[in-house]
Amino acid sequence: MSEIWIQPTGGALGADVYGVDLSQPVSDATFKTIAEAWGEHLVLRFSGQKIDDPTLMTFSARFGELDRVPIAAAGFDRMDSGVVDQAREWVAVIANVKKNGKAMGGLGSYELVWHTDMSYNPLPPRASLLYALEVPPDGGNTGFLNMYAAYETLPDELKRAIEGKTCIHDSSRNSAGELRKGFQTTYDVSKTPGAVHPLVRLHPVTQRKALFLGRRPGAYIHGLSIEESEKLLDAVWAHATQDRFAWYQKWRIGDLVMWDNRCVMHRRDAFDEGLRRLMHRTQIVGEPVLAG
Repeated sequence: MSEIWIQPTGGALGADVYGVDLSQPVSDATFKTIAEAWGEHLVLRFSGQKIDDPTLMTFSARFGELDRVPIAAAGFDRMDSGVVDQAREWVAVIANVKKNGKAMGGLGSYELVWHTDMSYNPLPPRASLLYALEVPPDGGNTGFLNMYAAYETLPDELKRAIEGKTCIHDSSRNSAGELRKGFQTTYDVSKTPGAVHPLVRLHPVTQRKALFLGRRPGAYIHGLSIEESEKLLDAVWAHATQDRFAWYQKWRIGDLVMWDNRCVMHRRDAFDEGLRRLMHRTQIVGEPVLAG
């Protein structure tokens, strides 16, 4: 195998990993290089890969225990996903593709808002890995945000305003705004269901502080009136989602992209519903969220 090397994207985060064929066993030395690059660049892209679900699971598990797939939106049956039985609990399908008239995956073809995967859980996943099986020629790009940089450049008054504050992360809807199975619409954000996390998170490995925002809809900052919470959240989100903190992935078949869910947010551009997009995703069990 050729020597591994890392090429930064030149953006606010992200790097390409070359010289690795993930269909083959990854040596400890190669994995160490990958893990170090991930810690530095937050998002890694492995292009031109040809892997199946068990191989995706095996590589993902090098970073920690695999997490179970999240609760699907109402109307989606995971049995139609096309994923083999032994992988169905661990491999989520993100797709607009249908089989016998039924959706094979979730999240369709529409825009997905900025979010942190499964932050509505007490232990959000530490990492997500997304593998492209089918992609449209245009659209469906994925944007990533560097939450270290977003926190470090916050105006002093906003840093003071969010210090020690916690926020509800809505568990009732997914990043497309779809209501999940078993949930009802909540009109009072102070009663939003979901985990409560600090707005500033301390990364357990790098010991750096990052904004931890989840997603904007349904969020509420404890200890503030709804009006105060909305105003503060609007200000923090306006800062955090600036283009200077972002890098966008334009997908190609065989791309595997992994990101650190503890210090990265992401979103997706909409794409033509008439075009096929099929992705498989694994996630890694996270740790308790430490206040920064």
